[in-house]
Amino acid sequence: MSRTEHEAPPIRTSPNRVVKMLAIIIGIQVVGGALFFTHYDFWNSYIPIAGVKQEKEMANETTTNTGPPNIQGIFSGKEIDVPLKFVESSDFTKYGFNAPFGQSGANPEIHAAVGDKIVFSVANGGKSFHAFAITTSTSGPGPAVPDTTIGTADSPMKPGQSGTVTFIPAGDGTYYYICAVPGHRELGMEGKIEVGAGQAGTGGTAAATGNKVEFSLSFEMSPDFAHYGFNAPIGQTNANPDIKVKSGDTVTIHLKNNSKSFHAFGVVIDPENPAAVLWSSAFKTPDSPMKPGESGDVTFVAGTPGVYHYICTVPGHAALGMNGNLIVS
Repeated sequence: MSRTEHEAPPIRTSPNRVVKMLAIIIGIQVVGGALFFTHYDFWNSYIPIAGVKQEKEMANETTTNTGPPNIQGIFSGKEIDVPLKFVESSDFTKYGFNAPFGQSGANPEIHAAVGDKIVFSVANGGKSFHAFAITTSTSGPGPAVPDTTIGTADSPMKPGQSGTVTFIPAGDGTYYYICAVPGHRELGMEGKIEVGAGQAGTGGTAAATGNKVEFSLSFEMSPDFAHYGFNAPIGQTNANPDIKVKSGDTVTIHLKNNSKSFHAFGVVIDPENPAAVLWSSAFKTPDSPMKPGESGDVTFVAGTPGVYHYICTVPGHAALGMNGNLIVS
C-alpha cells in the first residue's frame, strides 16, 4: 500500500443526530408508559391469580361437569330481586360480588325454582372492567344463558356503570353468575344459583277477581296426520301459543275444530294424564268430542299460580303436539 492510499475513514454520526435519536427513544417510552398507566384497569382485567383458585378448591367449592339446560325458561309467576356489585380487594388479588372473595357477604348463594323470574340489578363498584353473565359451565367465562349478559369481555362495564338482566331457569340444578372477563371468575367472581324443581301448578282454585280475558284456539293437523297442534301443527310458526293470565282471572277460550279428526279441550297439570281436567275447563270429552268444523267456548277461573297445560284430552293427541302452556301468575 502506498502512502497515497488510505483506508476509508469510519462513518460517525453527528451529535445532533444522536440527540434526535435519543429524543425519539425517550418519546416512545413516554407515550408507551402513558398508554399503559391510563389504561391500567384494562390490562389488570386479564390477570388471573392461581392462588385464589387454589383457595377456592381448599374451601371445598365443588362443581359438576353436567348442568341444567343453558336456556331461558317459562315464567311461573314468582319474582326474585337480586342486587349485586362488582368489587375488588385493594391489592387486586381477590375479586367478588358485594365483597371480595373470602369476605363476609361475598357471592351470595341464590335459591329459586324452575320458572321463577330472577331479576339481577348489577353495578360495577370496582376500579376495573367487568362483564356479567349467567352460565351452566363450571369453569371459564361461559357460554352464557341467552339474554343474561351485561357487557362482554371485549366491551365490558366500566367503573360506575350498572345494568339489569332477567333470568328464568328452565331446569333444576346449579347455575352460576360470574364475571365473564377472562380470569375474573378465577379471582373470585362466581356465585351459585341453586334451582329446585319448578312449580308446575298445584291446581288449586282461586276467587274470581272480576278481570275477564279471552283467547282463541283452533285444532289443527298436518295433511299426513303426523303433527297436531293449536293454531298450527307443532313445529310451525304460531303453534301452541303461550296463554298468560293472572290468578283469579275469568278466562274464556274460543275453540274451533279446523281439522279432520275429533278433539276435546281441557287444562291439566300433567299432559300425560288428560282425564284430570282443572277448574271446569273441559270442553267436550273423548267420549263426546268436537266434530270437524264444530266450534264453541269454555269459561273458567284461573287457579293458583304456576305453569299448566292446555291440551286436547283425546288420548294421544297431546303427545302428537296439542299441548300448550297456560301460565298463571
